Amino acid sequence: MLDKRNLTILGILQANADASAGEIAEQVNLSVSSCSRRIAQLQADGYIKRSVAILDRKLIGVPMTVFVLVKAGRHAEDWIEKFRNLIAEIPEVQEAHRLAGSFDYIMKLALPGIEAYDSVYKRIVRCIEPLEISGHISMEPLKDSTSLPLCYSGAESARAGGSS
Repeated sequence: MLDKRNLTILGILQANADASAGEIAEQVNLSVSSCSRRIAQLQADGYIKRSVAILDRKLIGVPMTVFVLVKAGRHAEDWIEKFRNLIAEIPEVQEAHRLAGSFDYIMKLALPGIEAYDSVYKRIVRCIEPLEISGHISMEPLKDSTSLPLCYSGAESARAGGSS
């Protein structure tokens, strides 16, 4: 179970995965060794899946975000598998989700410009023949976070009346 200290540790690591065990220990009022053990246990228990570097999109050369909505041409398992394989091969696809509603899938693409979107678009329609595909260019990110809300886990959810 996640206690308040573990939730605080997770919050610190979400904000800065480079924070040292010493820095974290000081913030949660633990010894460095005890804090290190907690971090190792959180990793072993699967709460921490991996640590990554968040790159600057503009400096890397992919400042444009395009959200692509797809209506499937078919809903057969082979079509879905073909689609999964295709998007796994396209590095510009950062995220893809199956949806409930009027579209079947949404993808988030990181691109250098509209020409790159056109290239990805053509690759998608050639391979899976969607019923409909619609691209939406992000004009400005209003919120861009990789952090998950921790208020629904462990000690916090028990206090709020939720289940853990």
